[in-house]
Amino acid sequence: MGIFGRGNSTEAAATAQAGLDTAALSGDYTIDASHTTIGFVARHAMVTNVKGSFLDFEGSLHLDAANPAASTASLDIKMDSISTGSDDRDGHLRSSDFFDTETYPTMTFRSTSAEALGDGSYRITGDLSILGTTKPISIDLEFNGLAKDPFGNERVGFEGSSQLLRSEYGLTWNAALETGGVLVSDRIKLNFDISAIKNTKE
Repeated sequence: MGIFGRGNSTEAAATAQAGLDTAALSGDYTIDASHTTIGFVARHAMVTNVKGSFLDFEGSLHLDAANPAASTASLDIKMDSISTGSDDRDGHLRSSDFFDTETYPTMTFRSTSAEALGDGSYRITGDLSILGTTKPISIDLEFNGLAKDPFGNERVGFEGSSQLLRSEYGLTWNAALETGGVLVSDRIKLNFDISAIKNTKE
């Protein structure tokens, strides 16, 4: 059975062949921010992509192998930790033209459902809140595996992506180009490369 939802016999067989004990996945995990990347990509001036990431965040996972639909995820991102490699651009993104980080310091995600898509792929759906606006969003993820690191931590890994229209969250600032089009795309791609550590029982 899949980690996040409905499994199938083919997937179960592949998992068994890989020697993965799905029961070992069950439990609560804390996202390891030092080994996790939460990034985004925006089209700039209609000709290139600007990539950025958030450097300060925390989150958790609950994985239930016996009842995968009960698996959950949550994430809290400090918006003033945005980084694109340009101090001027980062300052503009923190301003009221974009994220208004003094008024809205945190972006949050809370899962509402999840499902297995087969071949190690999963889709988790939840509520994403930006600038006080909450909209549903689905994130497609690939399960990267379960391992014990040299320090004895049990780790699980996922990577995936999603897309959103920033205008739906009130992020409407833009500038027209002389050649036509606008400076910043409305469509934004979100990228996730997640490593989470299983919480130890006290």
